[in-house]
Amino acid sequence: QVQLVESGGGLVQAGGSLRLSCAASGRTFSSYAMGWFRQAPGKEREFVAAISWSGGATLYADSVKGRFTISRDNAKNTVYLQMNSLKPEDTAVYYCAAGDSTSGLRLGVPNYWGQGTQVTVFS
Repeated sequence: QVQLVESGGGLVQAGGSLRLSCAASGRTFSSYAMGWFRQAPGKEREFVAAISWSGGATLYADSVKGRFTISRDNAKNTVYLQMNSLKPEDTAVYYCAAGDSTSGLRLGVPNYWGQGTQVTVFS
């Protein structure tokens, strides 16, 4: 069992930056691929980024490629999402997820979800 708790969301002006964190409980954190998803009002939840258990492989949605960076610290049981050059269309609730593989996360089939953190970007 893995429990995920996100933090770091907030209100930011367009062009600004935020770093989201996701703290995981459980000794098996390092065996999971980790990912971030987001859901904007009235829209379906969508994949944002994923990272392999070792951190050696990453995947990004085209909409965030070059602006967002996913990373992880297995010693701290934490995964991060550095978000730069934020746009109003990035406004959403961001969810952390744990899964068996980055490809599985990309398909939206994680094993565990966090409760989400709100990110609001204003122009």
